[in-house]
Amino acid sequence: QVRLVESGGGLVQAGGSLRLSCLVSGGTFSRYDMGWFRQAPGKEREFVAAISWNDGSTSYADSVKGRFSTSRDNAKNFVYLQMNSLKTEDTAVYYCAADFRRLGIATSRSRYDYWGQGIQVTVSS
Repeated sequence: QVRLVESGGGLVQAGGSLRLSCLVSGGTFSRYDMGWFRQAPGKEREFVAAISWNDGSTSYADSVKGRFSTSRDNAKNFVYLQMNSLKTEDTAVYYCAADFRRLGIATSRSRYDYWGQGIQVTVSS
């Protein structure tokens, strides 16, 4: 059973930074494309970032380009989301997700097979 556990969330002032971590266990992490999504109250869960399993290529939502970056450590089974220049509109529950199909990194929720429980990020003004 594949399990994903996020950590590193919390409360930060606008303009600040946070780094989210996601530990993946129970599967072959190095062969999963990994994604980050977020869901604000009353809104749909939306794509934030993704990183491929093989060459480390990445994709970002327009709303976070230039501010967020994702990376992975295949030796430790972690994927990270570094969030800089945070804005109040970044406030949401953030989820990491794994896609084992290896068809290219995806921005659609339906492509991801395993999800973490989510972690709250709150950006105050």
